[in-house]
Amino acid sequence: MTVSFPADFLWGGATAACQIEGAYNEGGKGLSIQDVMPNGIKTPPTPEPTEDNLTLKGIDFYRTYADDIALFAEMGFKVFRISIAWSRIFPNGDDAEPNEEGLAFYDKVLDELEKHGIEPLVTLSHYETPLNLARNYGGWRSRELIGFFEKYARTVMERYKGRVKYWLTFNEINAIQHEPFMAGAIESPRDELSEQELYQAIHHEMVASGLATKVAHEIDPDNQVGCMVIASPRYGLTPDPADQRKAQYESQIDYAFGDLHVFGEYPHTLKRYFREHDITLEITDADREALSHTVDFVSFSYYNSVCETADP
Repeated sequence: MTVSFPADFLWGGATAACQIEGAYNEGGKGLSIQDVMPNGIKTPPTPEPTEDNLTLKGIDFYRTYADDIALFAEMGFKVFRISIAWSRIFPNGDDAEPNEEGLAFYDKVLDELEKHGIEPLVTLSHYETPLNLARNYGGWRSRELIGFFEKYARTVMERYKGRVKYWLTFNEINAIQHEPFMAGAIESPRDELSEQELYQAIHHEMVASGLATKVAHEIDPDNQVGCMVIASPRYGLTPDPADQRKAQYESQIDYAFGDLHVFGEYPHTLKRYFREHDITLEITDADREALSHTVDFVSFSYYNSVCETADP
């Protein structure tokens, strides 16, 4: 049997600004949470940047983007998923005006992609919230970040109107359940964070995602906005019904993030979780309106499957 793909099927690859750009303190860029994570999620963040994390030896997309994109094109790829570094556009996250030098850098990146006929797929927030928003606002625990994110989204979407059609709001948004600093700019360790605090922060991110989707469609009706989740298929460790129920339950919590993006309201699985854990979210009418702006497509990362058991 022969399997064929449509002529316009987009084969491509993906990166994130914090993985490839380097130049953490150049071009007016501010610090992001990644700049104080020298060992990733393996150790707590450091008070200040450390050189071993920030030099990113051998990685310098900030200067080599033209050559890198040319090599990417040689592979025959037709779509390149990249992220914009939020702190390259708004160095502190709460700045009054955007950093023009940062905006101009991504203009040049898009120039190269267009030269090679490569479609950009742009992520707005890929694990690199401006550090100032973590240190002085408490990350996504603060409702104020919704407005900062909406302003950032509007700034880049207006700037790159007609040049970027495909957008993702947050990378692997459900990762905040396990890594609150990396995915939510929340410095409190996970075991010190209450379920109430965690899910209120998640709510703020979801509202911000809905507002960014609304903004994208207002700026250009041709824009396509997606959500991005970690998708790890879960299986019961044994045939025991308790293990099977555990796998089903954990899957439902995982995929609730996609449900919320697609349907625009909290699914019954999360509502049940809130009841069971005595969680009462602050949800305004404006929040509900923002959540009603649903996505155009779903994307996911698949790393591995997981076995679940109810046996402690």
